[in-house]
Amino acid sequence: MDPINVKSLKFEDALARLEGIVAQIEQGKVSLEESIESYGLGIDLVKQCRAILDQAEKKIQLLGRGDGGGLEVSGELEEPE
Repeated sequence: MDPINVKSLKFEDALARLEGIVAQIEQGKVSLEESIESYGLGIDLVKQCRAILDQAEKKIQLLGRGDGGGLEVSGELEEPE
């Protein structure tokens, strides 16, 4: 399996890769060793998806109604590590 930079993936890309890994393992298309390696990559992909979702949740929490009725940022957002 080619090494990938999981932290650079967008949510949709990470989720698609994770779904592909699950499908391969479920269909028995990979050896035990490859399954273990894929499982490790899957864990990293899940962590990336969670980090992206957590960041999105924080952004949503910072949104507030502006005077014109539209949404405006009402605070500072910390940059992810």
